[in-house]
Amino acid sequence: MKLSKGICYLVGAGPGDLGLVTLRAKECIAAADVLVYDALSSAMLLLWTKSDCEKIFVGKRAKNHALSQDEINALIVDRTKAGKSVVRLKGGDPMIFGRGGEEAAELAAAGVRFEIVPGISSTIGGPCYAGIPVTHRDHCSQLTIFTGHEDPTKGESSIDYAQLAQAPGTKVFVMGIARLREICEQFMKFGTPAATPMALVRWATTAQQWTLTGTVGTMADIAESQGFSSPAVAVIGDVVKERQKIQWFDNKPLFGKRIVVTRTREQAGTLSKELAELGADVVELPVIRMEHPEDKLGFAECVSTAHEYDWIVFTSPNGVQKFFDAFFSIHDDARCLGKPRIAVIGPGTAAKVKEYRIGVDLMPEKHVAEGLVEAFREESIENLTILVVKPEQSRDVVSQGLADMGAIVDDCIAYRTVAETTDPTGAVEMLREQGADVITFTSASTVEHFFALGIPWPENCKAGSIGPITSEALQKVGHPADFEATDFNIPGLVTAIKKHLL
Repeated sequence: MKLSKGICYLVGAGPGDLGLVTLRAKECIAAADVLVYDALSSAMLLLWTKSDCEKIFVGKRAKNHALSQDEINALIVDRTKAGKSVVRLKGGDPMIFGRGGEEAAELAAAGVRFEIVPGISSTIGGPCYAGIPVTHRDHCSQLTIFTGHEDPTKGESSIDYAQLAQAPGTKVFVMGIARLREICEQFMKFGTPAATPMALVRWATTAQQWTLTGTVGTMADIAESQGFSSPAVAVIGDVVKERQKIQWFDNKPLFGKRIVVTRTREQAGTLSKELAELGADVVELPVIRMEHPEDKLGFAECVSTAHEYDWIVFTSPNGVQKFFDAFFSIHDDARCLGKPRIAVIGPGTAAKVKEYRIGVDLMPEKHVAEGLVEAFREESIENLTILVVKPEQSRDVVSQGLADMGAIVDDCIAYRTVAETTDPTGAVEMLREQGADVITFTSASTVEHFFALGIPWPENCKAGSIGPITSEALQKVGHPADFEATDFNIPGLVTAIKKHLL
């Protein structure tokens, strides 16, 4: 049988935490021509795709299926036969209650190439993040995994509760919350003591994780009284007792706090990562994106003549990156920059410069434009040439301030910020429906473009500002900052968030 030129990857997306996605899975997603995904996959995975990737949602929300399983099978076969690199992204592991085996069989029967990329299953990852080891030498050395939801076309259940109840060790099941009372009753009917410890973990490994503990005899009542619902994983056995000692994930300082990051997608990573490591539920809602400046030729000329200046001033990390991207497209040797001295507005910009193995000669104590101008007063710059690398529509404080000191100043417009018009992860709707504890703003432009979206401000939500210029922008739109970073950078903003929320 001749195989098609296309290939389909059946990829496990893990249980929810983006950090639990395998390197192989990320490679496949980044190279995909077509991404076929379900509702259990982290929406942030969509940001790893190519700009021209065809993204197709085929999962289900509530009881509404976007596509039937037969339609999904036909879809992935069709796209693969068309020579595409297709990724079928499935929550957890594709071969553990994910129907990955059925999809692989369809691909094989159609004569198309496919690979299976395992993922961390929620049956293992969920209990782990709840502080429950599914095996433990003091409690058990056997693990049984089953599903509480079977094929509805089957006449009778194939789950042998009599055998499950008598099996030693830990029992873990998924997709059984709707039948929780029935499942618990079946276990007790066939001999499981009502006092056997039991736990439920909802939205496991995410900052929305919610864990209930009880016993086989009490869990149904507890879950109903708490309004507990799927998606969740259930654990039955003495290992549940270990949670009292090794509970760790939901002990993180910002656990359960939803924080919105409005930076560009390229910039959001650092802030999002630091907040996520503290346990926050981070929602990336980029309201701006960077584009080339209107005068591309003028920017290119500035970069090509940068070696002629006495000073180069960088006012943002973005400006540094855009400048050196252009510089190294022309030159292959950093020494071509010559010997201009380098000034930056703050530590974030300095760190970006140092990524290119270039030193920084001047950085103000106060990390704002006015602070940089003041720092230059300690230098002798009269009649010196200075290139100020900056974005369009930025304040003219630095350029004008240096010119007033007698310097010969040229502006190098490296990029412009425009409104982000796409929302592939559904962050806007999530904010509208679920609200947030904090919305962060890292520039005046993020303020401007966020409020232009017209999203009602969530109840009891706080506005966090990175510094005075951003706070001033918030004041102008009639929504003063609830708190402002003392150090006007990302670590300073994270510190301010912790101080405000803890």
